[in-house]
Amino acid sequence: MAVSLQPIKRGLAAVALLSLTLPALAQTTVSDVWVRASVPQQQSTGAFMTLTADADSKLVDVASPVAKTVQVHEMTMNGDVMGMRQVQAVPLPAGKAVHLDPNGYHVMLMGLNGQVKEGESVPLTLTIEDAKGAKETVQVQAEVRPLTAEAGAGHDHMHMKH
Repeated sequence: MAVSLQPIKRGLAAVALLSLTLPALAQTTVSDVWVRASVPQQQSTGAFMTLTADADSKLVDVASPVAKTVQVHEMTMNGDVMGMRQVQAVPLPAGKAVHLDPNGYHVMLMGLNGQVKEGESVPLTLTIEDAKGAKETVQVQAEVRPLTAEAGAGHDHMHMKH
């Protein structure tokens, strides 16, 4: 029994041509994702990571089931007073690594549903928007590191203005 491969070849050619007409979605790489452990009854902690987008984009949202509220914050200096403020988006210039760390942009997990313990992992859902408004969702698992873990000099959230 002879089987013709012609229809299969035509189908593969059509799929290849169709893929050329679809817009390529921007891709964002997320690395070194971690969350600082908390103590019992602690209401908030921080999440940190490095984001690298292949096209100009911005981080517009972060969600996690471990907290009632998740916001992106930026450290600010007003004279000698260090503070924190919520930002609506973090710019992700094409090809440049953007570090979310305790001394700059970072994610605040507030209204924790329970203690975040060292050795666990915390699911985070990041929403990235490219320059054309297309959104990409990236799911990551953040390693929970000790309370003393730092990325750079660190800071103490207990003495910040929110």
